Amino acid sequence: MENINKYRTGTFVIEVIMILIGLLFLVPFYFLFVNSVKTFGELLTDSAGLPTTIEWSNYSRAWSITNFPSAFWNSLVVTVVSNLLLALLSAMTAYQMVRRNTRFNRSLFAMFVAAMVIPFQSIMIPLVKVTSTIGLGNSLYGLIICYLGFGVPLSVFLFHGFVKSIPFEIEEAARVDGSSPYGVFFRIVLPLIKPMFVTVIILNTLWIWNDYLLPSLILTSPELRTIPIATYAFFGQYTKQWDLALPALVLGITPIIIFFLAMQKYIIEGITAGAVKG
Repeated sequence: MENINKYRTGTFVIEVIMILIGLLFLVPFYFLFVNSVKTFGELLTDSAGLPTTIEWSNYSRAWSITNFPSAFWNSLVVTVVSNLLLALLSAMTAYQMVRRNTRFNRSLFAMFVAAMVIPFQSIMIPLVKVTSTIGLGNSLYGLIICYLGFGVPLSVFLFHGFVKSIPFEIEEAARVDGSSPYGVFFRIVLPLIKPMFVTVIILNTLWIWNDYLLPSLILTSPELRTIPIATYAFFGQYTKQWDLALPALVLGITPIIIFFLAMQKYIIEGITAGAVKG
């Protein structure tokens, strides 16, 4: 009984510490939401306090200035299309690398892993030149192709360890029953790697939706702006319109927060399963 009481006391202390740490991470969200409904003057003089009057007009002005529906649609198209292509192509690539363990595939996988450590800043200028030369600049499909190139290494790495956990005998049984190679992958392998498939989609969604640097290099037309680029319009060289920028940030992060809260359980499930089985 004494050990149980000690365990419960220790667990309680750890839970309290974790709750305090969680509240600490929520502090920036408090400042964001509270200051988004303040006037510009009150925001500068008392950023930590509650607003004396709630300025909901900040949201309508931010919505209009950023042309939020257009920016939201651009971000949605880029995120959804890039995610689906990334997850599917990476899963197929990792599956072939695992099942056909040739020297070429091992070397190719090593190149994917090595590509993960290359800093993006070191290839920004060549990227802009190449995309403009081959006609991929200032277009959503060009941005999607760039995301495929930068996102495939990590996605393949995650899938590679997970595919190893799938028994090869299941695939052999499907081939004996007359299933084609594509049938084996889509009917047998893909359902089994669903946890990692969803995990890759979630991680890439958080990255692509919030990314500012790559869209700022590829997209130049105002009608093609994604949400991060549209929000940056409030920050000029001499002025920073915080009373409008903060509502725009709230509008931009709300969809991704809802998506993350709805799908967060798959992150731990997928990564844990991949770590244990791989």
